[in-house]
Amino acid sequence: MKALLKTTKSAKPAEVEKKWHLIDADGLVVGRLASIVANILRGKHKPSFTPHVDCGDHVVIINADKVRFTGKKLQDKIYYKHTGYAGGLKETPAGKILEGRFPERILEKAVERMIPRGPLGRDQMRALHLYNGTEHPHGGQNPEVLDVASMNRKNKVGA
Repeated sequence: MKALLKTTKSAKPAEVEKKWHLIDADGLVVGRLASIVANILRGKHKPSFTPHVDCGDHVVIINADKVRFTGKKLQDKIYYKHTGYAGGLKETPAGKILEGRFPERILEKAVERMIPRGPLGRDQMRALHLYNGTEHPHGGQNPEVLDVASMNRKNKVGA
């Protein structure tokens, strides 16, 4: 009788099949949504996940400007950026960014900070498509609608 061999199959870039997912972010909490999206972009929801291969799917998020924060984070959470000059640290509260010109950047930065840094992470971030309204130009890809709100309720303890 042959001994059982335990082998792990690594996915190759040519074998990866990328799907499209559509998420409506209206009323969803930023961090909870970002962690789900980051896992889909990385491909961790697939049984063929390989850490060094971009095996994630494309994610289209509509209503990215209607995300919400819990508690007092809308006023208290501060986003920092630096101009590059001495003393050039700028700070902006989350509420001001959501009311501003590019409110989708809150969700983009939250997801980006959950993806590994480097060339692979940049490739995975290119599969994220954020839109403020309900319209998006990816209808031809027939994205599969994900109900993230029910996923959050299912994963909560005591819900």
